[in-house]
Amino acid sequence: MTNDIGLENERTVKSWRRSGGSVYRKILLYVILTAIAIVYIMPVLGVILTSFKLNSEIVMEGLWTLPKALHLDNYKEVWFVANIQTYMKNSFLVTIPATSISIMLGVLMGYVFSKLPFKGSEILFMFVLAGMFFPPQIVLIPLFKFYNTVKLYDTLWPMIITHSAFGLPICTLIMRNFFSSIPKAIREAAIIDGASELQVLLNIMLPVSLPALAVLATLQFTWIWNDFLFPIIFTKSDSMRTIMVGLISMKGQYSIAYGAQGAMAVIASMPTLIIFIFFQRYFIKGMTMGSVKG
Repeated sequence: MTNDIGLENERTVKSWRRSGGSVYRKILLYVILTAIAIVYIMPVLGVILTSFKLNSEIVMEGLWTLPKALHLDNYKEVWFVANIQTYMKNSFLVTIPATSISIMLGVLMGYVFSKLPFKGSEILFMFVLAGMFFPPQIVLIPLFKFYNTVKLYDTLWPMIITHSAFGLPICTLIMRNFFSSIPKAIREAAIIDGASELQVLLNIMLPVSLPALAVLATLQFTWIWNDFLFPIIFTKSDSMRTIMVGLISMKGQYSIAYGAQGAMAVIASMPTLIIFIFFQRYFIKGMTMGSVKG
């Protein structure tokens, strides 16, 4: 009897030790995550504070102090004086088509690789995925010469075409993995009932693939919208610039207009923030489901 009580007490002590260690690990994890969040939030906070300050106030008091008053002059200057409306229009004209094209082609290719495999399809799939490992910088000179030769330089088409091509591998990978997680019996039952492959894709596969599509829409829109490299290389006139290139070109008469740049940065971040909020409920689920099989 005494031995049983001793064993029970020992188990209780070990249980308390394990639970205590678990609590300490959670506290440490929360501290680390909080520190990481602060590191990421501080630059954003600095930009927002700067956007409400006058340049004289920024020079005298720095970037991180609270503004004495919420000045909207920077936002008025950016919206009515600067060329931000043209920059925003160009960014939308590039981002929306490029995102749509890459996702649409990724859906088609992902469906074929997942549900309609053919001889050599795995090799072709690996060839498509190889595009994810090529840095964009190595193709800038060939693309520049090509677009200049076909008279597309200094238009929006080079950015649309290039972003669509570079987005195709990740779109194909995610959609292929997502379609692979859907049981084959569903497609086979639809085929037996007389549905064509296009009907299966449009009426069965796409409605259940909303999480994966939300992931791709968020990632592609964000990557293309925030891109600086292709717009600065493939355009030269201010009327063809996107918002990220326009952000760099914001300067005062004698110095860099930090307040105006901060206001433009806040405005430029709004579309991507809205996209993420809109697809937030599907984003994590889609990322998880898209990585189950490969």
